[in-house]
Amino acid sequence: MASRSKALCSRSLAARIITAVSRDKHSLTAELGRSLPLLEDTQRSHCQQLSYGVIRHYGTLDYLSQQLLSKPLKAKDQDLKNLLLCGLFELKQMRTPPHAVLSETVNASKRLGKQWASGMINACLRAYQRRADSLTEHLASDNEARSAHPAWLLDRLKHDWPDRLNDIIDTNNQAAPMMLRVNRQKCRRDDYLTKLAQAAIPAHAMDNCPDGILLNNAVDVHQLPGFDSGEVSVQDGSAQQVVKLMNLEPGLRILDACAAPGSKTCHMLEHEANLDLLALDIDAGRLKQISENASRLALNIPLLCADAGQPKSWWDGQLFDRILLDAPCSGIGVIRRHPDIKLLRRPEDIAQLALKQQQLLDALWPLVRAGGMMIYTTCSVMKQENEQQIEAFLQRHLDATELQIADAPAHRTRVGYQRLPGDDVMDGFYYACLQRS
Repeated sequence: MASRSKALCSRSLAARIITAVSRDKHSLTAELGRSLPLLEDTQRSHCQQLSYGVIRHYGTLDYLSQQLLSKPLKAKDQDLKNLLLCGLFELKQMRTPPHAVLSETVNASKRLGKQWASGMINACLRAYQRRADSLTEHLASDNEARSAHPAWLLDRLKHDWPDRLNDIIDTNNQAAPMMLRVNRQKCRRDDYLTKLAQAAIPAHAMDNCPDGILLNNAVDVHQLPGFDSGEVSVQDGSAQQVVKLMNLEPGLRILDACAAPGSKTCHMLEHEANLDLLALDIDAGRLKQISENASRLALNIPLLCADAGQPKSWWDGQLFDRILLDAPCSGIGVIRRHPDIKLLRRPEDIAQLALKQQQLLDALWPLVRAGGMMIYTTCSVMKQENEQQIEAFLQRHLDATELQIADAPAHRTRVGYQRLPGDDVMDGFYYACLQRS
């Protein structure tokens, strides 16, 4: 574990984390993982809350800062600007007393080694307090600032989902609820709900997820009864739908083609322990996550580090009964869980990812036995990655038929099923079941 620094506090470290994401284009999850151990335990939750909150509302807060600063800060002082955004976020969204926000944010500028800026930080925050109503009214005229979404993403969402645009934006700007998946190999859902009640963790069963539980409030995973012994995992309900589509039976030969971090792989074995299952991923580091998850859940999962799009380099020639292709995608359906997507994604990414998805579909399809299935999923809401992708695939492969599902996992589209963010409180997700004739 990294040594803790007395020079840092939750606000100054949050400013550095936000700068690593907004300027240096690092992953928020990765930055939090590297940085939080530098803080005392009592400050970590506050730092994480600030980091997620500011990134989630970055477009709005950045707009406000521009109205408050007399001139833009230099590139080397972006940590200072992001500290100001932390202060604005606390004043707008959190219950911290305003006098504490001002004094502690000013003190945090000194911990960044920029004592010269303390007066500027103080002046900007006080100005916001005086002008909050007029500034809020002013930002209503700016779509990017009001929605906290980049213009290109607003355009794409409006094009694909004109009637649901505001719903998607509102959901993206909320913190995601915490959902659990009960390991049916170890525990019944009703019994686990009893354990949660005994631990004073309010929760209820999810109607459309046989293994799913929705918590009233998020908690640290190690507070969950039986988490360390594998009774339960954290997984959104939209991802839990996938196992139903696999139509699992004992002895089936199954490939999870882009398996990391392994939540769906583990869920399959929790449903049916007697599977000939191979988990494949191109990233050795992420394969380690599958191994760790499987170990906690007491599951034995054969792992292979390889490129699913190049079967000649790893395939043994034996056909699969099922292939799950949880394809690399833009992640636009899970922005509420990963708000840094709004800062990291670029418009050209969608076409590049769609090309990669096409390559994977075409490379893996010959590995499906006659009568077998490929299940294609993404956590995107972009039609280019989803229904348009599968429509084109069906035109290229005349031996492929899309199966319609009686117990539909989401809303029916022209091809496949699409869940938008917030539908049944779940994440955005796309599903298509393809059978080889």
